[in-house]
Amino acid sequence: MVQGTTSDAGKSTLVAALCRVLYRRGVRVAPFKPQNMALNSAVTVDGGEIGRAQAVQAQACGLLPHTDMNPVLLKPNSDTGCQVIIHGKAVCNLEATGYHAYKPTAMRAVLESWQRLTTQYDCVIVEGAGSPAEINLRENDIANMGFAEAVDCPVILIADIDRGGVFAHIVGTMALLSESERARVIGFVINRFRGDIALLQSGLDWLEQETGKPVLGVLPYLHGLHIEAEDAVPKTPSLSSEKAGELQRLRIVVPILPHLSNHTDFDALRLHPQVDFQFIKLNEAIPSADLVILPGSKNVRGDLEYLRAHGWEQALTHHLRYGGKVLGVCGGFQMLGCAIHDPHATEGEAGSSAGFGWLEMETTLEQVKQLKQVTGRLAFAEAVVTGYEIHMGVTTGFALQKPALTIDDKPEGALSADDQIAGTYVHGLFDSPDACTAWLKWAGLQTAQHFDYVKLRESELDRLADCVEQHLDWKKLAQYL
Repeated sequence: MVQGTTSDAGKSTLVAALCRVLYRRGVRVAPFKPQNMALNSAVTVDGGEIGRAQAVQAQACGLLPHTDMNPVLLKPNSDTGCQVIIHGKAVCNLEATGYHAYKPTAMRAVLESWQRLTTQYDCVIVEGAGSPAEINLRENDIANMGFAEAVDCPVILIADIDRGGVFAHIVGTMALLSESERARVIGFVINRFRGDIALLQSGLDWLEQETGKPVLGVLPYLHGLHIEAEDAVPKTPSLSSEKAGELQRLRIVVPILPHLSNHTDFDALRLHPQVDFQFIKLNEAIPSADLVILPGSKNVRGDLEYLRAHGWEQALTHHLRYGGKVLGVCGGFQMLGCAIHDPHATEGEAGSSAGFGWLEMETTLEQVKQLKQVTGRLAFAEAVVTGYEIHMGVTTGFALQKPALTIDDKPEGALSADDQIAGTYVHGLFDSPDACTAWLKWAGLQTAQHFDYVKLRESELDRLADCVEQHLDWKKLAQYL
């Protein structure tokens, strides 16, 4: 099990790397995260929903993602509440205190999945959540040491030196663990190191003497590494020299909604050499763009209200008046219609909200979530789209008579009569090279380069695995693997 001294210490990345290294060595390996809290999710081969990071780790293992790889997923829909997903299915909405009381039930689901995975695979690499030293969350813990103790799992502790204070992070974390938990830690990994390792050696020697635990490796900072984010919106890279050449470029803007979900939909655009891509905070100035994409949301009506409060409705109206394009994905698609109804208080208070009204349609949030992997074709170009749907809204109306895609020979999504506005429930719109090229051409980029995002993801996993294979002490790890 890989646990971290902090959030974003590198747990997900190290698990993905270990999975890919073992997979390349011929080991039947699978990833596992007992409990995940994230709004980036993926649809599994068995028709459920798990955290996006576990889908990436499954890819590193050469596997299709399965609900057993992440049996408990929490999707925040407010500052204090979340949707609880067990074995891939939404079971309830709970406030933080309510979920604390629910943990023993969640733990049973975790142990059921663990049992199934350990009977199928030679090795299971487990990812913790946050930090094991969060004292207020230790009772009935299922995400970190509580799980490790329950199944007798050895633990690697990873810390991010790029944050500063790495030795304090490690020693402080160890000090806050119980005696049995400290004994469970087999060693430390220091992540994102830059510079001369010789200058770090005295600190490593002190750390091993102070804790009695070995440093299993120091991983260098890998510039430009792309592994899909577990949850946090990535910092958009500045335009590279490759992007700054003579190629025609397209400007794309996506607002960072308070409950933004599945922002990994746009990774293929962020990394495309001809796209100037920006995530924009709602309190930032709205720049001019060729295409504005309204993303998915875990609280569509609430996020629609935030957009209006920060001037986005007027900005989008101005954008459309001067020929710009707008694309809505999932929750963003729902916002483009005339109304959104939530009669069952699925995402917040029961009620209805007026949409932007640019597509003649309405959406009603139902109590059963739509979860499916899909393959279809764009309605306006000869391009295949492979992705997934994950939504509780059912949309009806005249606008759907001009679809954006066809899925299993059925219309899906909508295109406005003037071809300026499009919307769809399908995530993964841009992952296929042909589909990405077609969408960019629709938005105004007439000569788009072929860009294979799927191939890039594979090569980045191998690059990461090469680094970890080189810099970890595999002799010390061998007895545990």
